[in-house]
Amino acid sequence: MSFSTEVKNELARITGENDCCYGAELAALIRMGGAMSIGGNANLGINFSSENAAVTRKVIGLIKRYSNVKTEVVVTRGRRLKKNNTYHVRVVPSPGVNELLASLGIMRGDGLNVQSDSAITRKTCCRRAYLRGAFLGAGSVNRPEGSYHLEMVTGNEELAKSLVRVMKSLSLPGRMTDRKDDYIVYLKDGNAITSFLQIIGAHNALLTFENVRVVKDMRNQVNRLVNCETANLQKTVNAAVRQVESIRTIAQYMGLDKLPPPLREVADARLAYPEATLSELVEILEGRVGKSGINHRLRKLGEIAQSLGGSAETEKDNNA
Repeated sequence: MSFSTEVKNELARITGENDCCYGAELAALIRMGGAMSIGGNANLGINFSSENAAVTRKVIGLIKRYSNVKTEVVVTRGRRLKKNNTYHVRVVPSPGVNELLASLGIMRGDGLNVQSDSAITRKTCCRRAYLRGAFLGAGSVNRPEGSYHLEMVTGNEELAKSLVRVMKSLSLPGRMTDRKDDYIVYLKDGNAITSFLQIIGAHNALLTFENVRVVKDMRNQVNRLVNCETANLQKTVNAAVRQVESIRTIAQYMGLDKLPPPLREVADARLAYPEATLSELVEILEGRVGKSGINHRLRKLGEIAQSLGGSAETEKDNNA
């Protein structure tokens, strides 16, 4: 079962809201997942399709809550890929459907309202229900283990813009884009998706999302720390290798016995402990020199080795 299906199954069980909220939810469901049909005497019907049985039952229940219209349900099975069942709800054209659509704001006068549902989303509770209906009708959300992405798809540009406005009124950073002939309203931030799930009432899904998200964020943080520690360790090893090479160059061309005692002391310690860190060298020298002092002397040894190496190259050229 996909995470989207789990969320929708939970949302479909939400009951006990105000009548105005049920109307807002049903209006969004019909707009996102339904289509109009025309019968005799210019009466309208409704066709709604979903692969989710719980969503289908909720649509039928909401329709019957508002109108005593005749409904039919047909189940078809896909022939490709997962072969999921698709549930088709058909509301037979009748004057009652016209009245239902008018009460939901989908019809205005003798025509369809394709602009916005501002009349039924004035209250905050209705805006929450409207977003829930929109997600139930044509929404999806990725599992939190992967990338964070939630979207709602519609073929109506004005409806997409209206959804963005409703989301922004609830402090959700909804954005819109187009994909072929569809318009996508989406969220790509983990915090925004958890806020959306809370707003539409998917509390169990929210807890699941947050639990996985916490583990994922913790794992990412550990990986960053490990990578940082590995990089620092590599830098320490590379520096130690260069320091040992410098000291060996001095030993070859000048001799360590000609170094000043402070430099000779650090050079001997580095040759004896080539993998030691600066902190470990401080302990080896029994604290007589601090980290900054050891680092300064190692840099000085590097400069001496560099000058000796250049002199050696010059001598070879002269001999040639």
